[in-house]
Amino acid sequence: MSQVEIHGYAIVSDNDCIADESGRTPEVLRNEADWAYFQAELNMSAVTVLGRLGHEANANPKGRLRMILSSSSSGLDRRADGWWWDPAKLPWDEAIRTVLPLGGRVAVPGGRQVFDLFLEIGYDAFHLTRAEGTHVPDGVSVFSECRAGKGAETILLEQGLTPREQRVLDPAGRVTLAIWRPSAGNR
Repeated sequence: MSQVEIHGYAIVSDNDCIADESGRTPEVLRNEADWAYFQAELNMSAVTVLGRLGHEANANPKGRLRMILSSSSSGLDRRADGWWWDPAKLPWDEAIRTVLPLGGRVAVPGGRQVFDLFLEIGYDAFHLTRAEGTHVPDGVSVFSECRAGKGAETILLEQGLTPREQRVLDPAGRVTLAIWRPSAGNR
C-alpha cells in the first residue's frame, strides 16, 4: 500500500476545549483565518475522518470523501455520503487500505473520541490552533486526558510529537497555530 499521512486539526480554547457542553463549536472558537487555513488543508486531503455527530452537524458542500466513525457500521460500509467505519469491528490498516488504496493525506478534524483514537493509531502531524484568551466552561476537551487537567501540548509530547512549525494566523484575534510532528526516531 502507498503512503498514508494522518493530519489532525483542532482549534482549542485556553482550557483545551473544542466545543461547548452541547457539542457545538462556540463563537469564541470561530475564526476566519483559522477556517481558511483548515479549508486549504482539507483541499489537500484525500479523505476526511470524523465522528458521526460532526458529520451530521457539518454539511459537505464540496463533496469531499468522508469516513464517518459509527458503531452502526458493520465494519466498513460504503454509503451515499461516505464510508462508514466502526474501528471496533475493522482495524484502521484494513479500513484505510480499502478507502485509499493508492494512499494519500487523511484529515482528522475530530471530535474528541476520533482524536483519542488517532492518538493510538499515530499522527504524522497535528495542527493545533489556539484561540488565546478564550475559555469554554464545561466544554468538550480535544483529548479525553484533558478532562483530568493534562494540557493538549503535554499529551502530544507524550505521543512523541514536537512543535515543528509555529505561526500567528490572526494577530488581532490572538489565534496561533503549532504543527506538531513526530520527533526523530518516532513513527
